[in-house]
Amino acid sequence: MASERAKQLAAEQKAALKAEKLRKKTSDDPKDWGTVRKFVQGIKMTQEFDKSLIPLMIGAFLIVVAVFVVVGLIVKPWWMYLVFGLLFGLMGAMLVLNWRAKGAMFKRYAGQPGSAEVGLNLLPKQWVKSPAIAVDRYKNIVHRVVGPAGIVLIGEGQPGRVREMLATEAKRHEAIKYRVAVTTIVMGDADNQVPLNKLDKYIKKLPKTIKSAQISEVMARLKALDNSRPLLPIPKGPMNMKGARTALRGR
Repeated sequence: MASERAKQLAAEQKAALKAEKLRKKTSDDPKDWGTVRKFVQGIKMTQEFDKSLIPLMIGAFLIVVAVFVVVGLIVKPWWMYLVFGLLFGLMGAMLVLNWRAKGAMFKRYAGQPGSAEVGLNLLPKQWVKSPAIAVDRYKNIVHRVVGPAGIVLIGEGQPGRVREMLATEAKRHEAIKYRVAVTTIVMGDADNQVPLNKLDKYIKKLPKTIKSAQISEVMARLKALDNSRPLLPIPKGPMNMKGARTALRGR
């Protein structure tokens, strides 16, 4: 009796493992992808907006290998330098992929509601991101990040309306802040705006006004403000397109 029960449990476990393996194989969630699939998906998504990706990757690989081969012909043994050349050539191709993937990602989401979150997600973990804290019916959006530069409010959409929303949010945040700077940014390609592909770099260069230990205190004070807000309909767009971001991080 016990033997039959053990066989049944083993069969159930085997079936569960098989089902889980199949689920991951057919899953669209990047968290379930292996390294190879993330690499392939990263190339596909990047190449869609960057046709020169493959030639650049091949060129980087061949140049690095060629350099090591030349060195190997001068300094023996040549085969050892060939092996190193292949390894470093792959690393060079991966660096090119990572570099071009960021540019392709910005092109993919440029102009879509919520696209600022793509840039904000490139900020280090010490920055606390709160996407879409304010949204109007025309899909003008205000995001917030809290980090070494204090409170940073980022607006995207119609410039005139976005500036009004930023001014309103800045007053609300200044009312509850505790000696913390509130900076406002309008994301866009016009004068006095910050482009999407430079958003994270611009924020990281802002003057540091608080220490890392104070960020938690600031977030605790902001929690009351956030709890007083009505539930907002967050527009569909880049904020829900986590696949590209995860695939990029996977590299």
